[in-house]
Amino acid sequence: MAKTSVPIGLLAIALTVAAAAPAAAATDDVRLVGETTLPHAMQFDGTTVGGLSGADYDPRTGQWVLISDDRSDLQPARIYTAQLHDNEVRLTGTVPLLRPDGTTYPKGSVDPEDIRWDPWTRDLWWTSEGERSTQLIDPSIRSARTDGAFDAELPLPANLRMLPETGPKQNEVLEGLTFTAGGARVVTAMEGPLIQDGESPTTEHGALSRITVQARSGRVIGQYAYPLEKVFAESPTGGFANNGVSALLADRGGYLVMERSFVTGVGNSIRIYRVDTRGATDVQDVPSLLGADVRPVHKQLLVDLADLGLNKIDNVEGMTWGPRLPDGSRSLVLVSDDNFSPDQTTQLITLAVK
Repeated sequence: MAKTSVPIGLLAIALTVAAAAPAAAATDDVRLVGETTLPHAMQFDGTTVGGLSGADYDPRTGQWVLISDDRSDLQPARIYTAQLHDNEVRLTGTVPLLRPDGTTYPKGSVDPEDIRWDPWTRDLWWTSEGERSTQLIDPSIRSARTDGAFDAELPLPANLRMLPETGPKQNEVLEGLTFTAGGARVVTAMEGPLIQDGESPTTEHGALSRITVQARSGRVIGQYAYPLEKVFAESPTGGFANNGVSALLADRGGYLVMERSFVTGVGNSIRIYRVDTRGATDVQDVPSLLGADVRPVHKQLLVDLADLGLNKIDNVEGMTWGPRLPDGSRSLVLVSDDNFSPDQTTQLITLAVK
């Protein structure tokens, strides 16, 4: 069995965080095993730990990887390696993600969101949301070595490119990444609808985002409409309110999709759905989903985090399968992005899934 090399030349600094006592609350299929928080603005090997928006576990090595969505504002865009046992976290390394020329990404040039171990090469694949507000920067799906060196970039479907009148909206782009078919297929999820696909969710209506299935060459195998729920509450101040996909994970022939909703003055709602694309319309050639006669994917609620008795529900963005638990259940580990804000929390939540 091949081993994944951990970046060398880095000082491994152990951080043990006391876990909260597991709550008794559970659904029929999911129960809370435990939750852990990291200190705000924790320093590790010359970096500020925060903005953790994606996580993945390698069952071959027991190694975890986390990606920060720091847009090279505090330090260069980067990843962390870690060990997680019994709700105790030990960070083991960090490296910056590098461009093809070996340099770090300039400030504002990338917005990292999700990360996965490559089942074939043990390299790392990661997504970036791109930019629309100040300039047009396409989102991206890239692979990197475990030392952060650039490896390759997957060609994007044309409808996911940033164009003046079409394409992704600002901050509603490639939030989810997973592999299927043993690693032969790369699957991504858009957080929200494309400009041409209509208005983002409100308290009055949901919306349709897109899940894209590609071969490792970049060829689009299929693209499917994903029905987003309405926003769960009105903002008492009339502030920001939205709902979108924040994570995607392969699940026994289908997917788990996490919907993350935030309402100013109210907080977050996090729900995880089981999703099946069978029977859904392939929409890769449908210019606009607005009013189009398409059949979206089928979804069924797996768990609403509000039902699990967590101490807090923060901005949960990352989701990965972990090791089997002693009772045979699968562990599902979630991580929250604190946006580097003292008012938010970096959570690692472990669930047991039947």
